[in-house]
Amino acid sequence: MTRSTVRCGIAVTALLAVGEGRLGAQFPAGGPYSQADIQVGARVFASQCVVCHGATGNLVAGVDLRSGRFNRASNDGELMQIVMEGVKGTAMPAFTFTPAELTGVIAYLRNMRDFNAGAAALGNPERGRTIFEGSGRCATCHRVNGKGPRLAPDLSRVGSLRTADMIERAVVAPSSALNFENRSVRAVMRDGKTIAGRRLNEDTYTVQIIDEQEYLVSLTKADLREYTVIEKPSMPAYKGTLSSQDISDVVAYLLTLRGQR
Repeated sequence: MTRSTVRCGIAVTALLAVGEGRLGAQFPAGGPYSQADIQVGARVFASQCVVCHGATGNLVAGVDLRSGRFNRASNDGELMQIVMEGVKGTAMPAFTFTPAELTGVIAYLRNMRDFNAGAAALGNPERGRTIFEGSGRCATCHRVNGKGPRLAPDLSRVGSLRTADMIERAVVAPSSALNFENRSVRAVMRDGKTIAGRRLNEDTYTVQIIDEQEYLVSLTKADLREYTVIEKPSMPAYKGTLSSQDISDVVAYLLTLRGQR
């Protein structure tokens, strides 16, 4: 592989979160890898790894990535470690990838033999941005790089924090990917005043939310007459509303969002 120029500074905890449920387990090709992750991995491999390993993964003597068998790794966790740390005494360097890129590379290596790049609906980030800001109406709730409302989570760094599969699931079926802190809540004060909004943080005694007017409100639970966490996400599910290609394009755009530099 050639040395990556990606600069993201991923924390170890973030990498462990990406591998949760996979580290330490060996999955067969075609196993629990999403098509979105495999597609991301194919792109990363083409841009970072092909020069040394070749398109079919067998240019390095004694290494045949396409076979699905790896001399130095027996599971996904060990593969991740090789990609992140490199192999001392060889030409294999260490890489710094985003969670989406790292997860994608592993998914692609596990499916390299059967992956058909020509048949894959690879997303177009520019078209995805147009859908995000236009027909998808995503920008009416989400904030990106200082632009837009705060009614929904800020997506300025989502490409550095989430894998392609996680982003795709959030677009297609948001109820399956909604984080604890992003659920909507409804609080009724003792005087009957009602405050609704998106939960940012909560502990035993207090809760902080962004209300419907985008104000930050901190509430003491002892002052509340009623407090309800809304289980149904306010974000609509786009399955059936957007085509599969539209969704791929939106995911591709969101993966480019890594914060302003």
